[in-house]
Amino acid sequence: MKRWILSLVCLLLILGWTMPVMAQETQNPSYTEEQLVKGDAIAKKAFEATEKGDFPGSEAYWSQLIESFPDNPAAWSNRGNTRVSQNKLDAAIADFNRAIELAPDSPDPYLNRGAALEGKGKYEEAIADYNRVLAIAPDDAMAYNNRGNAKGGLGQWQEALADYQKASELAPNFAFARANEALALYEIGKKEESLRSIRNLVRKYPMFPDMRAALTVVLWDKGQQGEAESNWVATVGMDNRYQDIKWVKDIRRWPPQMIAALDKFLNLK
Repeated sequence: MKRWILSLVCLLLILGWTMPVMAQETQNPSYTEEQLVKGDAIAKKAFEATEKGDFPGSEAYWSQLIESFPDNPAAWSNRGNTRVSQNKLDAAIADFNRAIELAPDSPDPYLNRGAALEGKGKYEEAIADYNRVLAIAPDDAMAYNNRGNAKGGLGQWQEALADYQKASELAPNFAFARANEALALYEIGKKEESLRSIRNLVRKYPMFPDMRAALTVVLWDKGQQGEAESNWVATVGMDNRYQDIKWVKDIRRWPPQMIAALDKFLNLK
């Protein structure tokens, strides 16, 4: 099995903390050196556009690559990622389908397609894709995290917690998995354990707005208004979308108990 080289993509705030991946194909089919050099230059521009948040531009570059290298699964999968970022979910899924046809034993397009399916609310189909990833790569922490997100979408928070914990075990510095684990703990009623985890994450990652926001609402719910307000100022300074409960509920997809705590904070603040 040929594994693609992975790098995180900044799509986390598009689909909550569900994470697709970008990939560069390690295969080297029979192309001229000139074609390969030109392709590398276009791929570089595509990644640079993604880093700048220019997803339409990145999509256009990947489309150019697909014209030149139609049998390269990475080009299809990466274009699918740019389409996910623009909420072109059906078009993205079509790209991932093509990548899977070309590289059925690679986990990356299944992971990416799962993220797109989650965006459409098709959680069971997303779980099936994450299961495929884990069948190919049993230690893939992102697949466990994403499967936890999909199980949360189905209201299966105990099962989601187990997946987040597995992701954290496999990748101890995977902050997003640990954040999701803390939120799931709150959802199943382990509020003190959740608070300890959130505090630990804020100490380790002081510029992590999601956990600053979580700490705010948990402290407010406990009646610790002063500390809650301090963390809220920091949260809004980093990311003011946490003032929009619809965004937190539908895009970030906090669990119901955390949404209720945020609603209480925003309306009684």
